[in-house]
Amino acid sequence: MEKLKERWGLTSNRQVVVVLLVFAITGSTAAKLAAPVTAFLGITPQHEWYIYWPARILFLFPIYQILLVVIGWIFGQFEFFWAFEKKMLSRLGFGKFFKD
Repeated sequence: MEKLKERWGLTSNRQVVVVLLVFAITGSTAAKLAAPVTAFLGITPQHEWYIYWPARILFLFPIYQILLVVIGWIFGQFEFFWAFEKKMLSRLGFGKFFKD
């Protein structure tokens, strides 16, 4: 817990638990939501794996990014997740959108 608190700049064990809970809820929810999105677009598991899985991952990524901030806000950790989001997207080359 101490290493996570130090790495993430958190002040309490409670905060660490909340952050881990938000990550778990977000990942599960994003995975569940990606299936109907791909089905709506007509991409189903009956397609070849090299079509279905890349498409699903492409839809999963933005869903996860949005949910992470929203669920983090619901749990009172918006600042942490907004900073986390900006850092992650900057590493992926989208940093120009988050210049302060």
